[in-house]
Amino acid sequence: MKKFIITDEFFEIFPDAVFGIVVARGIDNASPSTAEHIRLLRAAEDESEKYIELDPLSANPAIAVWREAFQKFKTKKGARSSIEALLKRVSKGERIGSISPVVDLYNSVSLKYGMSCGAEDIDTFVGDVLITTADGTEPFRLIGADEDDPPLPGEIIYKDGAGAVCRNFNWREAQRTMVTETTRNVFSSIELVSKERLPELEAAVAELAALYEKYLGGKAETFLLDKENNSAVIE
Repeated sequence: MKKFIITDEFFEIFPDAVFGIVVARGIDNASPSTAEHIRLLRAAEDESEKYIELDPLSANPAIAVWREAFQKFKTKKGARSSIEALLKRVSKGERIGSISPVVDLYNSVSLKYGMSCGAEDIDTFVGDVLITTADGTEPFRLIGADEDDPPLPGEIIYKDGAGAVCRNFNWREAQRTMVTETTRNVFSSIELVSKERLPELEAAVAELAALYEKYLGGKAETFLLDKENNSAVIE
């Protein structure tokens, strides 16, 4: 049995955080993305423009909340939230490229709701997965990198028994746990640092679960986690 656990160390920094978790089991990510996946991405790009109406980009609430959050822990220089990275590309008129069905689907939900979202292959996890503060010794190799780039002490990371899974809260994911064409079981997390957008988070989680089931098969289970309910069984 594997669990996802939000630690006390994390809640000391973000006491009001809420996580929407989607666990999709028995999916098929082997087939290429379809025209429908691309259509969902393009529609989400259009919807996301409401999150980038202000100038500068960092003044928009969906981005500002993460800029503030990243000031509360040690971060790699230049690290930004995953939703800022997506919205910045949209603001420049760039299209979000298709990567795989899983990635396309969670990116579409991320853009539509203006929230950071990611996914990992559950079968690659070594033991439980935690979001916590790093001690700085956790191995981490960025997707596509040739060398390890461990987190800073005090950095917010996702980690398992073999090292960091995602650095700087939701900045970048590890190659070791990335979703691939052979992935059958997916762990997705949508994050809020406060409860202000809780109804939207609930809608985003439900939509992502439905999209996984509709387009990838298998069965999806959802969880809402906070300080009072800080863990879920993911395998």
